[in-house]
Amino acid sequence: MDVAIVTVGDEVLAGETANTNASWLASAIADRGSRVRRILTLPDDRAAIADRVAEWSEAFDAVIVTGGLGGTHDDVTADAVADAFERDLVVDDAVRADVLETVAAYRDENPDLLAEHDLDIDVAAWAALPEGARPLINDEGLCPGFVCGNVYAFPGVPAEMRSLFEGVADEFAGDEVARTVYTPQPEGSMLETLTAFRDRFDVAVGSYPDTEGHNRLTVRGTDPAAVERATEWLRERVAVVEEE
Repeated sequence: MDVAIVTVGDEVLAGETANTNASWLASAIADRGSRVRRILTLPDDRAAIADRVAEWSEAFDAVIVTGGLGGTHDDVTADAVADAFERDLVVDDAVRADVLETVAAYRDENPDLLAEHDLDIDVAAWAALPEGARPLINDEGLCPGFVCGNVYAFPGVPAEMRSLFEGVADEFAGDEVARTVYTPQPEGSMLETLTAFRDRFDVAVGSYPDTEGHNRLTVRGTDPAAVERATEWLRERVAVVEEE
């Protein structure tokens, strides 16, 4: 399963917010045997988001969009996804009820705070989803997520995004497996070995620096037996520190 990730937010592009959502999602998707093929950060620009979602929903098995959901002035992701699929925004009754329940619970839990600040919100702005989308009720916050076609939209708050992804994680199951070899050898010393590897095996291999000062060699493929054979061949030809 080939997946693309779009993170939305001017604050991410400005460096004010670290893009931890993209790295977490990429790891979670890889753990389930699928592969992320693209990661892109876009501003809070409705047309730019709509254009990219429309393009990538055709090119990949699934697209995840995180950030820009809600009822504030710069939350344009739901509108953009609706534009990408040429759909209207509609208010789902179950989502509306959940938004109202969440607001009521917040009022009850924060009476002192709300004595000075009202919490009247435009429920429709928070509960509106592209017509026909499958709502994803947000147990961690106010804003729902949704699935529209093969596009999964999650709020940008990390705890909320992770909770909603876990609810649909089985839908990202794939057949890719990975094995990792750690070595103290510098990349330059392994050039001939990695070239021979690529000529010999029909699986992918990548070399990446590790935080412990080692190089990490990762072998990926959809045939577990082929991945195991290739990994064993590699371990016999490089100095191995440890393996995961």
